[in-house]
Amino acid sequence: MTTEAVHLRLRVTDPARWQALALSWRRWAALAGRLAAEFGPRVVAVGAGWRGAASAAAARRLDDLRRRLTLFRLHCWLADQVASEFAAALSRARALLGHDRAAALALADRADHEAADRLGQLTMALRTPPQPPPGSGRPDCTTSPAEVHRWWSGLATEERNWLLATEAAWLAGLDGLPAADRDIANRLRLDDLRAELDRAIAGATGRDRDRLRAVRDGLAALSDRLADETGPRAYLLRLDIGEEGQAVVALGDPDRATNVLTHVPGMTADLASFGGELARAERVAGRAAELSPQASTSAVLWLGYDAPDFVDEAASARRAEAAGPVLRHFQEGLRAAHEGPPARQVVLGHSYGSLVVGQAAAAGGFAADGVVFVGSPGVGSDSARELRMPTGEVWSTTSRSDVIQYAAVAPGGFVRDLAVAAAVPVTGPWLAFGRPEHDLWFGPNPSDPEFGARVFASAPGSGHAGYWDRGTPSLDTMAAITLGTAR
Repeated sequence: MTTEAVHLRLRVTDPARWQALALSWRRWAALAGRLAAEFGPRVVAVGAGWRGAASAAAARRLDDLRRRLTLFRLHCWLADQVASEFAAALSRARALLGHDRAAALALADRADHEAADRLGQLTMALRTPPQPPPGSGRPDCTTSPAEVHRWWSGLATEERNWLLATEAAWLAGLDGLPAADRDIANRLRLDDLRAELDRAIAGATGRDRDRLRAVRDGLAALSDRLADETGPRAYLLRLDIGEEGQAVVALGDPDRATNVLTHVPGMTADLASFGGELARAERVAGRAAELSPQASTSAVLWLGYDAPDFVDEAASARRAEAAGPVLRHFQEGLRAAHEGPPARQVVLGHSYGSLVVGQAAAAGGFAADGVVFVGSPGVGSDSARELRMPTGEVWSTTSRSDVIQYAAVAPGGFVRDLAVAAAVPVTGPWLAFGRPEHDLWFGPNPSDPEFGARVFASAPGSGHAGYWDRGTPSLDTMAAITLGTAR
């Protein structure tokens, strides 16, 4: 086919058709899940009212049918992933047509070959029944993400499928597992977790029942986003219904992306409110795609810690100190599982989340090419040098109207402000409280030039949550940082 013919085909190709195909596979997986859920009670019923060899044979048959439905769901999701990523690549290629036709055609050609190869592998897998892998060599809690990835890559396809179908709960939390497989493992857990929550709610009272209901509502909203047919394909990388709930969700496959942004939210973030945080991460990825269509960008919401809910909890670094190593491990997993040349990995912390990122980076060897602090109360370090990041890759912004720089003042700084306010007639209060503070609760303000970060502009009226508003300078800069093009 000539270059001109390829160009014409790309111009008339509608990515929405591939998105519709992906959605159809997603719906088949959901239908199979509802059918599989009916087999559990039926197996129990058979055993309760029927004894003997025939009863045992019937129960085995029902259990086998349930396992087959689980495998069917697994393959549906794999097809969904391929079609979704191909549709996204076609959209980026079409966006390039008016600017760089050669780059657009090259992108579409790569995407076509990759999708064909993945679908071919899926077809071959359908012909091979799953089988259990060797019992030895399995990773444990001390295994590094790189070692996890090597172990998984060394398994045959039929062995990986057997583990996904039978041990999803164990695989779901393994950093270093490919995002596509981890997504399947966590999706398979959803029904079980929903049932677990319903049982817990039935036996709970008072505030505990209210908490569980909020987690269940968050789980329902998460399920809706996983089934969404409009936004980028979501990959569920972690799910926990303890406390207020935790979730790690990637938009677009981070293992195949050119750039990966990990967004770490702050105070009050939980499963019930994950949608707003995910939307912020998505806006950065969307703006990055507009600025550079040739580069694929995955945005990850990392709600992988118990964020503080109240001021007294947020006044302590304890939760950030506990979350730092978990975030480090997750980032190592992203690096280990990535396919092709290493992605540019940027980690952004908002509010208390910036302290989490600061704790992760200060330990050294953080698997990130850049860190961004937004509306920070301090990051636990005295200077950008202590974060051990590449030169020029510590970034920070704080809006003039962000209350964090006035509410999270260090105790000593607050005392000095009171003294200035009392000592200087008329203008004392403005001098004391009308300007951003240098010393915040968790250390120097990273948006103070003396800290050593690269400070970028945000809209004066952004407040504490408006940094991601469309058309703001902060959104453009965060997208450029993610791409590695910020100046």
